[in-house]
Amino acid sequence: MEVQQFYYDNKIVKKFIYATILWGVVGMTVGLILAFMFLFPNMTDGISWLSFGRLRPLHTNAVIFAFVGNAIFAGVYYSTQRLLKARMFSDFLSNFNFWGWQLIIVAAAITLPLGFTTTKEYAELEWPIDIAIALVWVAFGVNLIGTMIKRRQRHLYVAIWFYIATFVTVAVLHIINSMEMPVSFLKSYSAYAGVQDALVQWWYGHNAVAFFLTTPFLGLMYYFVPKAANRPIYSYRLSIVHFWSLIFIYIWAGPHHLLYSALPDWAQNLGVAFSVMLIAPSWGGMINGLLTLRGAWDKVRVDPILKFMVVAITGYGMATFEGPMLSLKNVNAIAHFTDWIIAHVHVGALAWNGFLTFGMIYWLVPRLFKTKLWSVALANVHFWVGTLGIIMYTLPLYVAGFVQASMWKQFNPDGTLVYGNFLETVDQIIPMYAMRAIGGSLYIIGMFILLYNIILTVRSGSKVTDELAEAPALAKVTKHRTGREGYHTWLERKPVRFTIYSTIAILIGGMVQIIPSLIVDDYIPQISSVKPYTPLELEGRDIYIREGCVSCHSQMIRPFRSEVARYGEYSKAGEYVYDHPFLWGSKRTGPDLHRIGGKYSDNWHFNHMYDPQSTSDGSIMPRYTWLFDNKMHDRSLIQKKMEVMASLGVPYSEEEIANAEESMEEQAKQIEKNLYNDPDFASNYEENKKMAEENGEEFVPMKDREIVALIAYLQRLGTDIKVKSDEISKN
Repeated sequence: MEVQQFYYDNKIVKKFIYATILWGVVGMTVGLILAFMFLFPNMTDGISWLSFGRLRPLHTNAVIFAFVGNAIFAGVYYSTQRLLKARMFSDFLSNFNFWGWQLIIVAAAITLPLGFTTTKEYAELEWPIDIAIALVWVAFGVNLIGTMIKRRQRHLYVAIWFYIATFVTVAVLHIINSMEMPVSFLKSYSAYAGVQDALVQWWYGHNAVAFFLTTPFLGLMYYFVPKAANRPIYSYRLSIVHFWSLIFIYIWAGPHHLLYSALPDWAQNLGVAFSVMLIAPSWGGMINGLLTLRGAWDKVRVDPILKFMVVAITGYGMATFEGPMLSLKNVNAIAHFTDWIIAHVHVGALAWNGFLTFGMIYWLVPRLFKTKLWSVALANVHFWVGTLGIIMYTLPLYVAGFVQASMWKQFNPDGTLVYGNFLETVDQIIPMYAMRAIGGSLYIIGMFILLYNIILTVRSGSKVTDELAEAPALAKVTKHRTGREGYHTWLERKPVRFTIYSTIAILIGGMVQIIPSLIVDDYIPQISSVKPYTPLELEGRDIYIREGCVSCHSQMIRPFRSEVARYGEYSKAGEYVYDHPFLWGSKRTGPDLHRIGGKYSDNWHFNHMYDPQSTSDGSIMPRYTWLFDNKMHDRSLIQKKMEVMASLGVPYSEEEIANAEESMEEQAKQIEKNLYNDPDFASNYEENKKMAEENGEEFVPMKDREIVALIAYLQRLGTDIKVKSDEISKN
């Protein structure tokens, strides 16, 4: 049999490892800044692009797509070549994948702090960047499948199965969720509205966790854990059950993020049922990973790489037990909107993704540079510092979540809320936020230890070169199954067919959930009193989106006694039919805003946005002073915005669109007039106007400033339907 010589492409792996470390430092640093903002809300006072609402999506994107994403590519490019006994299909596509992905990350790092966002969680990037993501991801997939076709290893190993599912599913999720109508180069509106948008977004959001943060890492686990332990995977049969059951069930679970919301009950219950089933395949994978280490526990005690991997797999098991538990309605009623969810997410991110990445880097770098790890002791220090960081980060947030849930739901004997003021809860959990910041500091210290250790390891090694390998060419075999060949064994030598079957498995759940919401006319009950936003309110909503207000405030009152007593009438599906995108939120750092309209005066909102502590003692909301200086430059775009909305089904008439600027002017003048009711506002406003005129400076009338548009939007919220009770406690 002819033996062929070829070279593994190690240089592309090196590039992705460097990018992983770089973006890990950046993403975690931004996260630490955000953690300290809970303690010092005005630490970036007056700097719009460093405000919490703008940095929060930068943190999540940097950690998920920059740090974890580059780690995935590093591990996939290294393991795929060796598992398939072939160089990657195209060096050009490999480098296009690398540089394209880094440019996307840089684009995100620029646009998100500047306020260009769709505000859809984990999918905040605007439409030109979405297109770039699709192109780069397809290039990655072509490279992966092309390598499988020219492979020299007949059967596809388990890790490759998970890589295939990752490529296919992420492509489907990204394309469907990113359907949007552009207004301008960096502004668009979601093609879906309200309940439909929420369903599609959390179908995407949950499965972004499933198929970007989980399935590729399971593939990496199946490759690197046996390599690091020098032992075969525990069970081949278990890996088959794990793979197919996981990718089929996972895709159905998205609606568990929307329990007790305005989403139809059948969709909620479907999400719950499949979420509970998820524990079986998830724990099957965890058991397969941990039992691979059977007989190697003496090595685990001294090898920091295996320590990282053990904690990573354990973290995966904890997170995938907690996920199904949180999908149970009685548990979700307690946990949702609290810091419990933040703790849950970070168990997966810090332990599963972070620690498996660290273990992989410590294993890979010495091999790429043909040397030994510079300091095993320092890697052990990193492990213990990082582990302590995870514990000190997550445990206080679990406590904070329990405190929030308990305080929000307590009633006095007379039926009033014990803690009617939302800020009473915030005050109680500040110590937990301080501990979270300490835990985050420890974790990032571990990251810097890794950086130092890797730099010295690289310096002690030799230049990375393409690695010579040899393997016999793949002999032609019959297309049909042989007599003794199992069906799955036969399927493993059919990469195209395997990819098609994987695609079918993940499409079934998505089709059952998504298609009815798009084609059934009475899916969302209509409410005749619900009208489209006025031009000024639409402008204010865009400002609300730009500033990331949805990161801290929900717009979804669940049908609970405590929430109705605190916020007002529970939310109805028909109230959101003109919301492109939906803004239900997923965390309440501040109170729900769905019934905020008319609850406070325009002056209260004006003062609250300028200095939240002046109206709400103890608030940890930062000041938004730039809204008082910024002129509404987008007035010229309002007609285009309304035209796009009309194309999406919002019933704006041609006359309303043509008269949009006049409508904005009229409503803004009324709000300005209302603000004059405050003597302090009137005197300061006139004084500033006089000073500007004396200095020959342009004076922007209050009616033309962004704060007025935001006030218009806030005063509109929840006013389209009649609230049952006017007795809503002040928060």
